[in-house]
Amino acid sequence: MGLLNKILGNASEVSAEQLLKKYGRLLIEGEQIELGFSLLRDVFMFTNKRLILIDIQGLTGSKVEYKSLPYKNISRFSLETSGTFDLDAELKIWISSENLPSVSKKFNKSIDVYEVQRYLAGKVM
Repeated sequence: MGLLNKILGNASEVSAEQLLKKYGRLLIEGEQIELGFSLLRDVFMFTNKRLILIDIQGLTGSKVEYKSLPYKNISRFSLETSGTFDLDAELKIWISSENLPSVSKKFNKSIDVYEVQRYLAGKVM
């Protein structure tokens, strides 16, 4: 099921230790990774200061885009839970006054999306 979730584009949780080892150089002094998820080759991390999106591009993956979204810039977010036939939940995040969500990530059933929503609400509100 893990491979199927990756093929379908569903996020799975990654430990803060693993992310720190690989992406620690992105963090500023006093910043800590609190939650992290992997989506195929891409990664998104919630730190105590911001949301970091890592978009690995190209066939070789040598080109990488790092997006930093401070929590103060998140204007709203939505959570769509999984249903009977729809096996994944989706988190959407809007930045400032944008009409369309800047971030849209899918989670498989192994992730407690209510905990992710609670975490984000605690940072944004």
